[in-house]
Amino acid sequence: MLDRFLGDSPLRVLLKLLVVSLIVGMVMSAFGWSPMDVLYGIERFFMNLWNMGFRAFDRIFAYILLGAAIVIPAFIIIRILNLRR
Repeated sequence: MLDRFLGDSPLRVLLKLLVVSLIVGMVMSAFGWSPMDVLYGIERFFMNLWNMGFRAFDRIFAYILLGAAIVIPAFIIIRILNLRR
């Protein structure tokens, strides 16, 4: 059952994880990254995404208000003109 969950024997999976960890550690060291840098980068990504999302809603709301300044009076004028017919 453990072999099925891991996808291979536990010893082979451990060996593969050690090799991949070594390679990733060497690459991170070459770029001067630490695990905390990665976590801060992920946090910064989501914070920027969060802030950009609310700026997008602010822009959409501003566009709606801008359009409504023309559409609502035009709608009212058209409705008034149609009442006369």
